[in-house]
Amino acid sequence: MRILHTSDWHLGQHFYNKSRIQEHAEFFAWLLAQVDTHRIDAVIVAGDVFDTGTPPSYARALLNSLVVSFQKLGCQLVVLAGNHDSVSTLNESRQLMEYLNTRVIAGGDEGEQLLELTNDQGELLALLCAVPYLRPRDLVRSQAGESVSDKRQNLQQAIADHYRGLYERAAVLRAERELEIPIIATGHLTTLGATTSESVRDLYVGTLDAFPSDHFPPAEYIALGHIHRPQRVGGQEHIRYCGSPIPLSFDELGSDKSVLMVEFDGQRLASITPLPVPAFQPMAMVKGSLAEIEQQLQGFANASPERPVWLDIEVESDEYLNDLQQRVEALAEGLPVEVLLLRRARQLRAQALEQQQNETLAELSVQEVFQRRLQEELFDGELGAERRQRLQGLFDQVLSQLDDPDLEPESKPEAPAEFRDQAEPSHTEEAQS
Repeated sequence: MRILHTSDWHLGQHFYNKSRIQEHAEFFAWLLAQVDTHRIDAVIVAGDVFDTGTPPSYARALLNSLVVSFQKLGCQLVVLAGNHDSVSTLNESRQLMEYLNTRVIAGGDEGEQLLELTNDQGELLALLCAVPYLRPRDLVRSQAGESVSDKRQNLQQAIADHYRGLYERAAVLRAERELEIPIIATGHLTTLGATTSESVRDLYVGTLDAFPSDHFPPAEYIALGHIHRPQRVGGQEHIRYCGSPIPLSFDELGSDKSVLMVEFDGQRLASITPLPVPAFQPMAMVKGSLAEIEQQLQGFANASPERPVWLDIEVESDEYLNDLQQRVEALAEGLPVEVLLLRRARQLRAQALEQQQNETLAELSVQEVFQRRLQEELFDGELGAERRQRLQGLFDQVLSQLDDPDLEPESKPEAPAEFRDQAEPSHTEEAQS
């Protein structure tokens, strides 16, 4: 038997105002080709199918189209809820999807989580303990007088009991049918020692921050989701995070993206083979001085203008650089790139902040005060640049009107609402300066 283990699709994600719809469509086409080529019997999606509980319509349409395609290939699809998914949203089309050989497990009802994985002839190939993201209310009830430590211990034990109960039911069923088939378990949670990335939001099941790997049942394979970097858990070959199929943050570019093809010989786990997912959208991180960044940007000159490279640029400079964005835009002009994230090196940002804290208003011009305030805002991508330019224009307009000697004092204009909301320092901030 062969399964594909994937997770954390995050359909509908907007990445610094960029849609990922094209990448997800290309990933699905690639995934279907792998199912066909490797004769996969079942695909398990271990949570975070959508990026939010209210995904856009195109994200739902992508999933529905994929379900139809899987049904045509005779491959069983199992979709599990993650912490980003809404139980009600996933359950909307659950019954319809069952007719298309797709099982959706959104809630924590143990009675619905023991599934049979079959081939296109209906032969039973494996038993699946299909555990989605578990919410505390699915498992425990708070008791008066419990300490935080007691709650953590009780929740950890409840999760372990949940897994053990499912596994024992599967083991009894396997014995009754006298079949040499594997028992597979799933989960969407953080385990102790797992390496996360910037795009992984802290996941706490109640007061529990991480689940010990030795509390999992002795299943032949445990398919986990939530962590976006592929990795083994606790040094054990059969407990795996497959990671997300596309980079969901720039710091994920350092690790290969893949799905895991897991093969069984009867009941025995025979092999786990990562299938590398192509990079559908070129992305890169660029770091250094402005001169070094200029040199690195030239390396993208031959990139396709139809699919510009998305960039995260971190500038290392001791200068204040109040025109940093304009300088970088000038360096990137004419190149097939889009700067989605521009920032200064963390240490230099701290130094600049310390320097600013030692300044007084008497030392700064009105324009310099405004530029200091703008530096505290993030202006990402084209929309950010337009917003910054608009704020600067509004500020210049207000200054010119205030400096007009022909304007009566009572007629002098008030700053536009947008400027007041975004760029006017509070009385507290002014006093601290």
